[in-house]
Amino acid sequence: MNSTDSESIVNYKQGLLDQTFRDSVSTISKEGNRNYVNPQKPHGKLYNLRSYFSYFYLVLFFTLPFIKIEGEPVFLFNVLERKFIFFSKIFWPQDFFIFAIGLLTFIVFVILFTVAFGRIWCGWACPQTIFMEMVFRKIEYFIDGDATQQKKLKAMPWNTEKILKRGTKIIVFFLLSFLIANFFLGYIIGIDEVGVLIKEGIFVHFGTFSALVIFTLVFFFVYYWFREQACIIVCPYGRLQGVLLDRNSILVAYDYIRGEPRGKLDPSSNHGDCVNCHACVRVCPTGIDIRNGTQLECVNCTACIDACDEIMDHIDKPKGLIRYASENGIVNKQKTTYTWRLKLYTLVLTLLLSFLAILLITRADVAARILRTPGQTYQLLNKDKISNLYNIKLVNKTRKNIHLELKLENIEGEIKQVSPVDVPKESYFQTSFFITLKNEQLKARKTKIRIGVYENGKQMDELSVLFLGPSI
Repeated sequence: MNSTDSESIVNYKQGLLDQTFRDSVSTISKEGNRNYVNPQKPHGKLYNLRSYFSYFYLVLFFTLPFIKIEGEPVFLFNVLERKFIFFSKIFWPQDFFIFAIGLLTFIVFVILFTVAFGRIWCGWACPQTIFMEMVFRKIEYFIDGDATQQKKLKAMPWNTEKILKRGTKIIVFFLLSFLIANFFLGYIIGIDEVGVLIKEGIFVHFGTFSALVIFTLVFFFVYYWFREQACIIVCPYGRLQGVLLDRNSILVAYDYIRGEPRGKLDPSSNHGDCVNCHACVRVCPTGIDIRNGTQLECVNCTACIDACDEIMDHIDKPKGLIRYASENGIVNKQKTTYTWRLKLYTLVLTLLLSFLAILLITRADVAARILRTPGQTYQLLNKDKISNLYNIKLVNKTRKNIHLELKLENIEGEIKQVSPVDVPKESYFQTSFFITLKNEQLKARKTKIRIGVYENGKQMDELSVLFLGPSI
């Protein structure tokens, strides 16, 4: 690092001694009122890439509920019936430990991804950002115009033009929120059930319809009024950045080595490349100035990168004054390194993913539990035989009806079923059965025996129970 770079760093840090902007978020004024953000419509290479990714995401979101395998949706999060389907594989409450491992894996992944790439998830893949910036915001640009026109419309008295535009936007936003709510509900109860709800009417399914109305109002409130506040106030992810990020994390950053000191374009001056045009501020959906450094409001949407690159083109300066970079990369002009911290997180994540994969692969299609019938001891059938009564509870996690057989594994005896063990698909089943042993086989008051659960000769599960007999 040469003396000019060191001087730039000193000047930049001295310019940031006034940190009063961090005393409040950008969307709240000093008086505590809401500062409404009207970002300028972005355009550029990264914005186009985000748009293409968003189109793919939206197509996926609106088509997945209709994709079925063996009559079941690929994804379902039915909390009411405690039935969850991921990638067409059904999970029940008995598989809760797999959810716990999956949740732990997800948390570690978030930590690892944030340490490495900052908040790129928020700007590129978060549903809130995609719907807000790539759907509702574009509709708003079409109806109200760009940022300048939106501000003029807001200051305009309530005339025919304002009433028409405001009314149109409210109706379109509400209908779109209703559509999203239907699909959101479709991921919970199934899109077919949503169709039945619409067909049979409100009064037949009043509770479900009430949930649909609540979802619609929440989405409309968020996308019409609350907007970026959901990311700044509600979502805790931005506040976690201060804990998870380090100087090697890659994020949307302003190159103050190049840009400082700011000033008008003048070849004879000692100004940096930043001409203080505020283009980066005007396009920011959360209203921040990225030149102040990393802030919790920044969602890494890259709109400021496109805006700054366009200005650099106009003044014949290299692009990348604002770019994806790390703090060390800017100060030391070095590439991002794979640090020990990243290596450790990667190792932990790999182990968790491997363990989760093993659990998913080895998960049994049938879960069985055998208990002795309460209040029963043993029954003397004759001089040389004793029987015990048991209850068996089964969960069929498959999409087919199955017939099961019970067999004694470690002892000779007889199993007499009260009813056939025919377990309907995707449901619970319970029945009773007797186990009969000869007296000579009992060496103690309690004998441990193993029972195999078979389907078509294939063992699905094996359980241990205690067989009670008279004292020896």
